[in-house]
Amino acid sequence: MNKKNASRRDFLKSSMLAGLGASLVNVTGSASAQDVTPPSASGVLSRNFSGTRPRPSGQKPVNELTTKPMDRVRIAVIGLHRGMTHVANCLKIDFVDIVAVCDIVDERAKAAADQCEKHSGKRPAVYSGNEHIWEQLVAREDIDCVYIATPWAWHVPMCLRAMEHGKHAFVEVAAALTVDDCWKLVDTSERLQRHCVMLENCCYGENEMFVLNLARQGVFGQLTHGECAYLHDLRGLLFTYNQEGDWRRGYHTQYNGNLYPTHGLGPVAQYLGVGRGDQFKYIVSMSSEEMSLTHFRSQHHPNNGAQDKETYVCGDMNTSLIKTELGRTIMVQHDVVSPRPYSRINALYGTDAVFFDYPARLSVDRPKQFGLDAEGSEDWLSDKDLKSMREKFTHPLWKTLGERAKGGGHGGMDFVMSYRLLDCIRRGATPDSVVYDAAAWSCIIETSVHSVSTGSSPVAIPDFTRGLWKGMKPLGIAEA
Repeated sequence: MNKKNASRRDFLKSSMLAGLGASLVNVTGSASAQDVTPPSASGVLSRNFSGTRPRPSGQKPVNELTTKPMDRVRIAVIGLHRGMTHVANCLKIDFVDIVAVCDIVDERAKAAADQCEKHSGKRPAVYSGNEHIWEQLVAREDIDCVYIATPWAWHVPMCLRAMEHGKHAFVEVAAALTVDDCWKLVDTSERLQRHCVMLENCCYGENEMFVLNLARQGVFGQLTHGECAYLHDLRGLLFTYNQEGDWRRGYHTQYNGNLYPTHGLGPVAQYLGVGRGDQFKYIVSMSSEEMSLTHFRSQHHPNNGAQDKETYVCGDMNTSLIKTELGRTIMVQHDVVSPRPYSRINALYGTDAVFFDYPARLSVDRPKQFGLDAEGSEDWLSDKDLKSMREKFTHPLWKTLGERAKGGGHGGMDFVMSYRLLDCIRRGATPDSVVYDAAAWSCIIETSVHSVSTGSSPVAIPDFTRGLWKGMKPLGIAEA
């Protein structure tokens, strides 16, 4: 076994279980990143997540936080497995400079720097070789935004430290694994007036933005229900060394719930205006039996049987129902171990229309008002009629960036996301999603686990906006 690979796996195993159900630091207010270290898991605690927490003195809301405009945005990227996509996309944005890159694996960091130098002629600073080298990166004074694309255990410590050093934090999903850590992100963002944005690329998918525009233009009428999921066969990846399998599989040995909610939930939450006129209220969650991951392992004995003695507790399919303050409902599912095609479901119901994805289908109650051939809503629109609706309602961002987004990762959504968010930073405008969204979408992990562990009892979802949702403006992205 390669000594460097073995050392890296030991590091990842020590940091993979970031305490779902346990706090990273024993404080109730804002937390300094210096106090944070990824601990081992300690089990799901019996807790009451209801209500909100008073805003500590000196903190201000960030729902409309604007910052000083700049001609160029200087970024750094930590974590160059997933992060290489961010590097490639940012190299295509003419107002962005990549100042530094970081990965625990030397070869990855050097490869990213080589790519930057080849593209722009400028070689970013390289940080690599140990798990704490990122702390030197975020202390630099010539960085505006830090992309964090590391194993989940490091998301919160890196976000906190980046904000403590005056940077905006752009963090991969999920932003945090516990409700307490969600509050730490909120408090730190408010205290330091730095953005903490979760990089939920699915919010920028072409279909998702099409549905968002349909909803904002009133095509659905009154919105009533959404459905979403992360259904992705990851059995092979979960047993792959030197990739996500080194750490991601560990969560399946500890927690039973929705371990990855935000890809499906983020777009649906935006359709429904969650955090901006509506709010998550409570969740009810249940899981099927765990079978498929154990079955896959028994059939293939990956890694020469190195994981044959592991016990998995996360049910194959988790189904959660969320009720909102306005009485809407959301179904969100998680299954990464069944042999099935990929789907995020991406469904939206209203009084006048229904959309379902995978494949994309739209039904409208009065098709003639849109000049369509369809007679009524009992059938999905024909390909011709759906194309006509796309021509009318394709989101402005995709009309502007669609050609440039080609090859930009995940059907172009990765490029659209980076361009849009960094353009907001350049202009000093508030990004489309802020720390309150990152917290609300991410907290579904712990609240779903808690509901499952208590016999699918309703679990209150905290209001991270502290009541601001009642008057917050709709997403600016809808009018972009």
